[in-house]
Amino acid sequence: MSRVRVHNFSISLDGFGTGEGLTVEVPFGHAGHRLHQWMFATRFWHDHGVVDMGDSVGSEGVDNAFAERFGPGIGAEIMGAGKFGPPGWQDDPDWRGWWGENPPFHTPTYVLTHRPRPPLEMEGGTTFHFLDTSPAEALAVAVEGAAGQDVRIGGGPTVVREFLAAGLIDHLHVVQVPILLGRGVRLWDGLEGLEAQYVVETASSPSGVTHITLTR
Repeated sequence: MSRVRVHNFSISLDGFGTGEGLTVEVPFGHAGHRLHQWMFATRFWHDHGVVDMGDSVGSEGVDNAFAERFGPGIGAEIMGAGKFGPPGWQDDPDWRGWWGENPPFHTPTYVLTHRPRPPLEMEGGTTFHFLDTSPAEALAVAVEGAAGQDVRIGGGPTVVREFLAAGLIDHLHVVQVPILLGRGVRLWDGLEGLEAQYVVETASSPSGVTHITLTR
């Protein structure tokens, strides 16, 4: 049976999963890349070739151990419209996502949007499907697409929060980054008492972040 997982989801100390003012030039708004610096320094990030780290091969400590759990066993991803593109991307028929012609998902990927469009087949095994439906209905489609493997909820914070509120997430990995954003989109709003449904574990990292896992 497919499990539903979230990995490497970074939030600030005040609970924001993204900043304010998202554009093509600043995908995370005023937060910039501060929420994700911990991951940029890992061997996982280096090995995936996402960014040029020069001579560095990346760290292999606790941050890397968590980061590399992103891929194994995943057969499909669900993401929100805000992860696929900046505000207004639905008005651009040529928009193909942030990641170039070979996105890092390599699975069927389901984008939740009120303005669906035909599927978009990319290199490397990623095909974007655009759905206007509820979390439960989207999950049913993704489970079928995952072909017996797990489904990853990729974000942003609104989508993760909606799937949590619907009781659909089996494993949640949140990375609390020691910064204060003050504005943006928060993860935890409306989820009072959520921890009672999960086994909660924490692990501190020398990078300054805290890894929090909630497992049903």
